[in-house]
Amino acid sequence: MAKDDLNRRLLDEVVIFESGESGRTGAQALAPEHSPRAAYARHAAPQPAVAAADTLQHQVEQFLFHQSETLDGKHWQSYIDLFAEDGVYWMPITPDQTEWLDTPSIFAEDRSMMQVRMGRLTHPNAWSQAPHWETSHLVGNIVIESASAAEVRVRSRFQMIELRRDVLRHFAGTYRHVLEHGKAAFRIKLQRVDMINSQAPFDYVLQAWV
Repeated sequence: MAKDDLNRRLLDEVVIFESGESGRTGAQALAPEHSPRAAYARHAAPQPAVAAADTLQHQVEQFLFHQSETLDGKHWQSYIDLFAEDGVYWMPITPDQTEWLDTPSIFAEDRSMMQVRMGRLTHPNAWSQAPHWETSHLVGNIVIESASAAEVRVRSRFQMIELRRDVLRHFAGTYRHVLEHGKAAFRIKLQRVDMINSQAPFDYVLQAWV
């Protein structure tokens, strides 16, 4: 199966199968105006900063700021496109975790699994998306730990406020990015997210990437 066909099936068929009853069930039955895919397609994704990037530090900072902006704007495909073809988004449970293959994680997703999550987020019957939901990210303390011609390793701190059903949740922690140099821009080889409240009780699960 061609890759484009696979991605289409992951987005349109495999995540939640459609039927003639789909318009009268799920989130749209309660909120007829609810249409995550329409909202997703309505707004253009933000463009990266065009300010002169004279230093590697500045380039890395602008890349991380742009990544956060795609998240807050719910530009899911633009967010996924920031990852390399073999890129991984990883959120371990504990800060001393060193791998995700044989140990449970909160997130451990390659691009194919990220496409599945996007399909869930944008599906018309996605219950989790029916209430008002917004996020706001702040990224700072950006430190380049190492740099070579092939990749850059970056450590930063983040804070995210999430609003859902008039309730605010606060998440914070450390990002660790392994960025590879593309032909025109960075691509994420690995993004590790260590939340300081990763083991705290939540009244509902995380729906999207932090």
